Amino acid sequence: MSVPDYPDEPDRAPNCPAPRESFDLYGHEHAEQAFVDAMHSGHLHHAWLLAGPRGIGKATLAYRMARRVLGAKADLAHGLLGSDPDDPTCQRIAAMSHGDVLVLRRPFDEKRKRWRAEITVDEARRMAGLFQTRAGEGGWRVCIIDAADELNLNAANAILKMLEEPPDRAMVILVAHAPGRLPATIRSRCRRMDLRPLSQDLTQKIAIQHGASADEAQLAAQLAAGSPGRTLAIASAGGATLWREIDQLVSQGAHGGQSLAQDLVRRLSLAKAAPERTLFFELLVMRLEKSMRDCARTGALKGVEPWFALRADIQSLANDMDRLYLDPGQVLFSAIQNTWRTVAAHPLTKGDASC
Repeated sequence: MSVPDYPDEPDRAPNCPAPRESFDLYGHEHAEQAFVDAMHSGHLHHAWLLAGPRGIGKATLAYRMARRVLGAKADLAHGLLGSDPDDPTCQRIAAMSHGDVLVLRRPFDEKRKRWRAEITVDEARRMAGLFQTRAGEGGWRVCIIDAADELNLNAANAILKMLEEPPDRAMVILVAHAPGRLPATIRSRCRRMDLRPLSQDLTQKIAIQHGASADEAQLAAQLAAGSPGRTLAIASAGGATLWREIDQLVSQGAHGGQSLAQDLVRRLSLAKAAPERTLFFELLVMRLEKSMRDCARTGALKGVEPWFALRADIQSLANDMDRLYLDPGQVLFSAIQNTWRTVAAHPLTKGDASC
C-alpha cells in the first residue's frame, strides 16, 4: 500500500517508515498482550501512557492499538495486535483520513518554516472537538498524543480536563519519551505501559530489513542503545560518517579540527540538513558519554563534573535552537567551541582527553 507523505510528522527521520504506515512491531509482546487482555475483558481504560526511550516503537504501538479498537480486521501474521494492512480502517488511518482518529503533534510554523518546539493549547483543544461529537462510525474515538511530554502547560491542562471526565467509548493514547515531564495529575489518570529498549542484534536486523548495509546497521545499532528508530535514523542520515567526523573533532580539539568544524557547520546549517543537524547533537552527546564510560572503566576518570555540565549545555543548545528559533550555524559553532574548551581545560586523563 502506497501512502502519501503528510507534513504532520515533525519527528520522522528520513527513510524511516511512519508509525501510521508500520504494521509490524518487534520486542514489545508483553505490552501488546496487556492491551489484548484488556480488550477481551471488556473494560478498556480510557487513557494509556506508553513510556520509554525515543524510537523504540511507542507510536507504532499506539497506532496498532487504535486500529484494533476501531474495528480493523486482526492479522496475527503481524503480531498480537496485528491488523490486515488492506483493511479499510487501516488504510484510512494510514492516510490520516479516519474521522474517529485525531493525532496531536507539534504544529508547523508557516511563518518561520519550521516545527514548533511544543504542542500548543490550540492543538490540545482539538481533542475536545473529537470527543464532544458522536463517533462517525458508531464505535470508539481515539486521540493519539505524540509526544505528550511536548505539551506546554496550558495544553496539558486542556488535556487533563478531558481525562478527568472522559466521555463514553473515548480513548487517549499518550506517547511519552520522558513521562516524568508530565504533570502527576495526568500520569495518575492513565494506565501506564513501559516499553524497554531492544537488543542490539534485533535493532541491527530491523535496520538491514529497511535497506541499511550490514556495516551501517552494525554501527548504528551500537550507537542507538536499543532504539530501532534511532538505528534507522543514524543509518539513513549518514550517521556512520558523522560519527567518525565527531570522533575526530573531539579527539583533535581546536588545534587540529578547525577545518573539519567549518565544513560541518557549513553543511549542517542548511535548511535541508535539519535531520542531520539533530543527529549531530545526539551523536556529540553520545561521544562525550563514551569517553566518560571508557575512562570510568579504566579507573582514570577525574574531574568529571565539567563533562557532565558540557553534556547538559549541548542538550540545552539543541533544544533552544528550535524553541527560540536560533541560527543553526551559531548554535553548531557554540557547541563545538564549548566542547573544545572542556577537552582542553579538563582532560579525562593526563595525556588523552578522550581516554
